[in-house]
Amino acid sequence: MKKKIWSAILLATMTASMFAGCGVSTDTGEGSSSGSASAASSGGTGASEDEEVITWMFWDDLEATEDLMSRGYKQIIDRFNETYEGQYQCNTVTTNLEEYDTKLNALIAANQTPDVFICNPGPNMTQYVEAGIVADLTDILENQEKEWYDSFTDGIFERLTYDGKIMGVPVNFAAACVFYNTEIFEQNGLEVPTTYEELLQVCAKLQENGVSPISCSANTAWCLSMVAGYLCDRSGCELDKIASHESNWTDPKFVEAATKLKELSAYFQPTAAGDSNDQATAAFYNGEAAMLIQGSWAIAQINGNNPEFEKKCGVFQFPEIEGGADPGRMIVKTDNLLMSATTEHQDAVIALMKMFTDETSQKYVAETAGKIPVTNVEFDLSKAPAQLGYVQDILEQTTGTFGFYNESLDSVEAGDVFDNAMVEIYLGNCSVEEGLQRVQDFYEKNVWE
Repeated sequence: MKKKIWSAILLATMTASMFAGCGVSTDTGEGSSSGSASAASSGGTGASEDEEVITWMFWDDLEATEDLMSRGYKQIIDRFNETYEGQYQCNTVTTNLEEYDTKLNALIAANQTPDVFICNPGPNMTQYVEAGIVADLTDILENQEKEWYDSFTDGIFERLTYDGKIMGVPVNFAAACVFYNTEIFEQNGLEVPTTYEELLQVCAKLQENGVSPISCSANTAWCLSMVAGYLCDRSGCELDKIASHESNWTDPKFVEAATKLKELSAYFQPTAAGDSNDQATAAFYNGEAAMLIQGSWAIAQINGNNPEFEKKCGVFQFPEIEGGADPGRMIVKTDNLLMSATTEHQDAVIALMKMFTDETSQKYVAETAGKIPVTNVEFDLSKAPAQLGYVQDILEQTTGTFGFYNESLDSVEAGDVFDNAMVEIYLGNCSVEEGLQRVQDFYEKNVWE
């Protein structure tokens, strides 16, 4: 199946807004030092004297993971080391998602920047570009490796380009939806909600029947703020007007959205405050909750941990708020590889990046992991997880895209302030108005001055 169908979607996606970072999180072990950073998890460390050793940093344990996308990444590293035996070797530096940025920044500060590392567009990537941490890939892609560059889907590099310079390579694409347990819905006589009010009615019915309606992690702040971002967007909040200070965080539309977050969160599983993203996702695929608001990146985690669940895992678009804004917009993201500006092994890094995006890897992205390829690879949709087909149907009706709020704001710090405010509102540690005032105060002191 030729994926030209995604070209228009991706072009709109990449020009619409900044993306959010996410993935699965698992603990990893410690490893020995090799290359420009300490190596842990998969990837051999017994390189010969003639081999160039590079390090790749990722946010999951490639040895212990059940996530199908992470398993695919392990296959790439193993295939790379086998293909280039005697010439190149890639060791991996792994950590859990929650600690990824902190540990990456510590390596950078210690002049041990990994040769290549995973990152997401938005303020997080911008800080590395502006600090000179990231290598410019423009000439390599547009001239030296033109055939490789031309294999990518139209528009996919838009959010990875700074002042005309391409600073990263995407490896897959995903969109945020609502996953639901079709068996639980059928047992409770429920239909898929298309409006926010219908969603509340579905949640109320489930809770009355002793079922946790929604599984969500408030302990992993971006999971909660992703829900808040959808509610803000559906309520008509416009981040470009925040950026230009035509709007305030304390405006009625933001108050409405945050109030709805508080209202909807009453239907989260009882342990949401302490659950990690992994735990919240597991509650869903283990049948302990009826719905999960997550990105299609979760398909690989769901199916990897509970293959039998695929047949009863449906997907629908986040509902509209009646009287609100365009309900056809979706949160989207790509996973991307950045090359260190100081690597002494550029050819080896490019060889690894090409393997992440070759036909074998991109077919795996779709047919096994259920994510969307970033190249014009032909793949068999009938072999792919059923959820990918559902996501495809939703994307074909998409009218626009936007990124996670915490990755679409002025800076990483601004995103953290927003995340923390949403968590505090959820926990009841402050009122909706007080939480939004904290974001407003930050902007008045650090952004709008």
